[in-house]
Formats: sequence, structure tokens, C-alpha cells
Amino acid sequence: MTSSADALAAAPVLAQVDRNGFVESVHHGVAVITGPDGSVEFAAGDASAPCFPRSSNKPIQALAMLRAGLTLGDPRLLALASASHSGEDFHLAGVLEILSGAGLSETDLQNTPDLPYDEQARREWLRGGRDATSLAQNCSGKHAAMLATCVAAGWDTRTYRDPEHPLQQLMAQTLADLAGEPVAATGIDGCGAPVMAISPGGLARAFGRIAGAADGTDEARVRDAIRERPEYLGGTRRDVTALIRGVDGLIAKDGAEAVYAVGLADGRGLAVKIADGSQRARPVVMAALLRRAGIDGDAVDALAHSEILGHGAPVGAVRAIGI
Repeated sequence: MTSSADALAAAPVLAQVDRNGFVESVHHGVAVITGPDGSVEFAAGDASAPCFPRSSNKPIQALAMLRAGLTLGDPRLLALASASHSGEDFHLAGVLEILSGAGLSETDLQNTPDLPYDEQARREWLRGGRDATSLAQNCSGKHAAMLATCVAAGWDTRTYRDPEHPLQQLMAQTLADLAGEPVAATGIDGCGAPVMAISPGGLARAFGRIAGAADGTDEARVRDAIRERPEYLGGTRRDVTALIRGVDGLIAKDGAEAVYAVGLADGRGLAVKIADGSQRARPVVMAALLRRAGIDGDAVDALAHSEILGHGAPVGAVRAIGI
């Protein structure tokens, strides 16, 4: 297996930054489309080398929670369990609702304290004189749901972040099951929970399997929750929310270090990993990959739109190449 370092070092240029017709910067990366049967239909770069999908793993982790007996009862809360939320008021209320339903409170959260992710929500938070908290941090929905899962399964809530905890072991097993490959490495994510490495190809395969799942399955429950309430997965002003709303049958999840995963209703999956972790290239490259997969429309056009400004006016753009 090619190492992650070697694969990223050899990754092709997938985006370039044009300023007044001059190429100012380039972004290397890996992009992949998998078919309904899980086979690779297109790849730019080595899609078999592992990476940390970061928060793009969350819908798969939510599936593991359902398999362990989590019952939230409302699609918006299951979407929030899969979320990197923006820290808007409705997100924070939903997190508290998940905790309360399990007989827990905000003090049980162990994710890293932070300010709200969304710029507007963050300004309002600071104007209110509030400090960073675990509730406001973008992973609090997942952490609340992990705690609720432990209560449902009779597992220890104090050690839920330990990689050896039964919940984390089930998450690794579920990730390997859907990706069709073993977990290559385990690290600690920014929120303090374990993050597990799979290849971009495995990530695409997993999202295709969730998006194309048969009705009535746990995979379909995750898919339907994300489709029904995408604002709980991301936020009011997030590109991932707009993309899900704009393309019928599509699910998506963004991740730190410029990861983006998409599942289509026909069971195909798409994944992008930008080598330098630059978020500005992530949506543009995913838009190009969606078009290669035959998906177009206003939502894809909006995803591809990334202006470069000079003195406040557009003078160029981030453009995808090689896809």
C-alpha cells in the first residue's frame, strides 16, 4: 500500500488560482468516483492510499450508533449526530435535546471547547460575552449522540473517547464494512474523539452505499435524515447544506484538511482530498467531479464559484483542472 505521505506528494494538480490571468498558486489532490458496485470508475491521483477523512466520517459513525441501539426519534437529531454544525441556536438546542433524552447534560460532553463555527453565530456569541464551550464546538452533536448511544447500550460514558471503548471499536468496524477495506490508522481528531483512516476510494464507496441503501435499513435512516434536514448537518450558510438541498438524492459531508465526500442516489460515491488541506480548493474540485459524474445544475454551479478579489472586486478565480 502506498503511504499517505507518498500519495499526497505525488498527487496531481486539481485546482489553480488565477489572478488577472496569471496562475498564482496551485493545489494538488486526489479525486475519485466509485460505481454502485464499489469499483473505481475514475481517479485522479492514488485513491487507494489512506487519509484521515476527518468529519467526513461522521455519517458512517452515526450509522454505527444506530447499529448500537441509538434511537433519536427525529431526523433532525440524527442529522445533527452526523454534523459539523455551525453553532447556530437551533444546533445548540438540538444538542441539548439529545443529551436530555439520555438523562445527560452539557457537562457530560468531552469535546474540545470552541466558539461557533459560523462567522455570524460566532460574532453574536462573543457579543454576548460568552467563552468557548464544548456545546458551541462543531462536533457537539456527534459527541452528544455518542454519549446517548453509550446510555442505550449500557456502556461507560466516561471513557467514550477511548479508541478501545466498545463504541469506538464498533465505529471502526462499521467504517471498514462500508468502505470495503480495513482501517489503516487511528488518530485523535480536533474534537478529541478518535479519527480513523481509510482511502478516498473507500470513503466514496461508503457514501455511495449510504446514499443508495434500500429503504428501511439503518443506512437509509442516516441518508433520509441528512436529506430531510441538511441544515442540521451543516448550517444556514454552508456549501454542504446548499449542495444537499440542490441535488435530488445526494448526501454530502465536508471535513477538515479539505476532504469532501458525496453519495448519489444510484449508489455512486465521490470523494476529494486536497493535499495541502486548503479549503478554498475543496468545493471547486468537488463541483468538477460532480460534473464528470453527470451531475449539474445551480447547486453545482454555486459550488464551483470561487472568486479571487483585488481591492474588493473580482479579478480571478479558483478553477478545477485535470478532472
